[in-house]
Amino acid sequence: MTSVLYDAPGPRAARRNVVYTVVFLVALAALVWWVVQSLAEKDQLEWVKWKPFFTDSRAWSTYLLPGLENTLKSASLAMVIALPLGAFFGIARLSDHWWVRGVGGTVVEFFRAIPVLILMFFANAAYAQYTDISPESRPLYAVVTGLVLYNGSVLAEVVRAGILSLPTGQTDAAKAIGMRKGQTMRYVLLPQSVTAMLPAIVSQMVVIVKDTALGGALLGFSELLASVRPMSANYGANTIASFTVVAVIFVLLNFALTTFATWLEGRLRRGRKTTGAVVTAGAIDELSTPGEHIGPSDEAK
Repeated sequence: MTSVLYDAPGPRAARRNVVYTVVFLVALAALVWWVVQSLAEKDQLEWVKWKPFFTDSRAWSTYLLPGLENTLKSASLAMVIALPLGAFFGIARLSDHWWVRGVGGTVVEFFRAIPVLILMFFANAAYAQYTDISPESRPLYAVVTGLVLYNGSVLAEVVRAGILSLPTGQTDAAKAIGMRKGQTMRYVLLPQSVTAMLPAIVSQMVVIVKDTALGGALLGFSELLASVRPMSANYGANTIASFTVVAVIFVLLNFALTTFATWLEGRLRRGRKTTGAVVTAGAIDELSTPGEHIGPSDEAK
């Protein structure tokens, strides 16, 4: 029996897969046992070192929750700015005008090639030298700026690839009913490419959330990961326990983000029962306006 993607395994292959699975599970169990034993030998699993996170609210109200608030604030600002910026430059790279494509491509490739940490450092130095932003707020501005410049460039490539992945017949059909290029992009290509781009966009959103920790480590930004050091020094909390709790919070945060994106993608796919674009009544009225159809002057552009 065959599948579209692969041949179904035979009896020998099925037995071999079972053996591989058992070996992997045994190796994973041995690794987990070794880690637990190593932590136990170092007295890292004693309840007294984990107790502050379960019995004392000060560990959360003084350190973890303020750090989580700053992480969510910086990540949200970066997402809100990077998404439209990435869409703008992604569409610019598909322009018919060479100078628009050239400028968009130069900006995207330049900022995509620079590590996000260097962008944060440059932004922090620029804000310190050329603006009146207070030293307390400067790390937030620097982190958001670095995240926007880098992730906006990556998202521009995601948008460009998502639009180019659509069949060329979609553009041809839009031209056949008299749509201009801007209308084709707005009413036909972008609505259909959203579902194709969504997994990559969500993946980049997760990267934004995790990269906020770079600002905490090297710029003094008081985000979630940066709360571990003062909590361990001033509160007497265990460092390994603190890092473990912070890691769990990051996992839950990113899991919630991907879960929401999966739900949204399914909703968008169910709402679009055909592969054709949804053209609203307003779009039809706009197309019916005299002078809106493609004419000789439009073809020459």
